[in-house]
Amino acid sequence: AASCIRCSSVRELDRSPSRPPLPPLAEAKRVVLVRHGQSTWNADGRIQGSSDFSVLTPKGESQAETSRLMLLADSFDACFTSPLARSRRTAEIIWDTRDKDLIPDYDLREIDLYSFQGLLKHEGKEKYGALFQQWQKNPSDCSIDGHYPVRELWDRAQGCWERILTHEGKSVLVVAHNAVNQALVATSLGLGTEYFRTLLQSNCGASVLDFTPQPGGRPPSVCLNRLNQTPSSPISAESSAGRKSSKRIILVCQGATQSSSEGSLGGVGYAPLNMLGVIQRLRRLRNCF
Repeated sequence: AASCIRCSSVRELDRSPSRPPLPPLAEAKRVVLVRHGQSTWNADGRIQGSSDFSVLTPKGESQAETSRLMLLADSFDACFTSPLARSRRTAEIIWDTRDKDLIPDYDLREIDLYSFQGLLKHEGKEKYGALFQQWQKNPSDCSIDGHYPVRELWDRAQGCWERILTHEGKSVLVVAHNAVNQALVATSLGLGTEYFRTLLQSNCGASVLDFTPQPGGRPPSVCLNRLNQTPSSPISAESSAGRKSSKRIILVCQGATQSSSEGSLGGVGYAPLNMLGVIQRLRRLRNCF
């Protein structure tokens, strides 16, 4: 049976003080993140990382067309895209006849996985043994060829927000990859690298973030409006690092309460979690399976 967790308005989320602030905004901005459609290496179960050898499968092209139709009524001022072929082709399909050029950003490429790139997953286990197991179980602390891929990814995502949020457009589409889109969602909320693999991004799944300017040059407040809008579960409950669970968690968000709208503390009694609290709770639940 599905578990249902009630949560309060996601209108405002506090960022962790350990994360760099987002740039201040003069006006509200919406950012829609979309992952590329299924690629040939997705279908093969091959580790892609930031390599650029795979292309969209026919299924991936169809997924991109579905996303185009889903976003057809949305008015976008710009489209940032990873330059990797699988992402750029997805962006071309979704962007279609819109008159502005795509904006390639190399920092939107997928996570750099160095020696792991190009391997089938069973080959990674056979060739790298304990190191590959660490990558599966504790990726944020895993070093590959002298690099910490997840930490590097988080730094890249933070830099991407500087360019995306300072773009003059009010509504921006970003077409990229699973891991980098996870990092974009997480860094916008001030979540650290321990949240890698917590926020799934399915092929052509869409996530929506709304940024509201704050007075005094402060960073904007962030609303995670939608997360991975696809038929799949947005939270990695079914499989993570080789562990499987039959549980599906559904989030239902109520409207803003008076106390949350006014920025005051709630009274005694039921105090629902905000979205950040729900994500943190789900991560703890996932670790129990």
